Amino acid sequence: MPASEAVLKGLMLRGLAGDGAAQHELLSELARLFPPFFRRRLRDGAGDVDDLVQEVLIAVHTRRATYDPTQPFTAWVYAIARYKMIDHVRRHRGRVFIAIDDAGELAAAETADGGTAMSDLDRLMRELPEGQRAAIRETKLEGLSVSEASARLGMSESAVKVNVHRGLKALAARLGRPAGDPDREGRAR
Repeated sequence: MPASEAVLKGLMLRGLAGDGAAQHELLSELARLFPPFFRRRLRDGAGDVDDLVQEVLIAVHTRRATYDPTQPFTAWVYAIARYKMIDHVRRHRGRVFIAIDDAGELAAAETADGGTAMSDLDRLMRELPEGQRAAIRETKLEGLSVSEASARLGMSESAVKVNVHRGLKALAARLGRPAGDPDREGRAR
């Protein structure tokens, strides 16, 4: 059974405080957590699973200072995993389609303590206007390019870009984060 949010977050916080054993245990737990995550999504690229897991572990280790302890750890680490997978697929010119129903696994692990991150994301997304919600869903959750999302949604590429920008800005404002907060791996936008 995968470690819970509380266990993983506790290990992360102890690792950030300088506990090397906790950091090692955290990386070991994540090394067990992510192979099934990637295998379910990369049916044709199953041989790349180990490489993707290593990329996630390296990113977690090198970007750990960017983790905000007031936020759920699993949401942060699954976002890293999702972006690593998308980058991998783009490098290999493939496409991964993820049903919106599966997005919960991308935002946070399903843990015994409820997986509240996904319900929070659903609630926040419902507050957005439909155009912003659809543009974010297509480009950020399903991984479509702006051009593909434009064709699917029947709006111009500029409209998709504007809707994504405004929607993400609105979500950031609702979460109380300034628009210039670091992105998925700690880089300033």
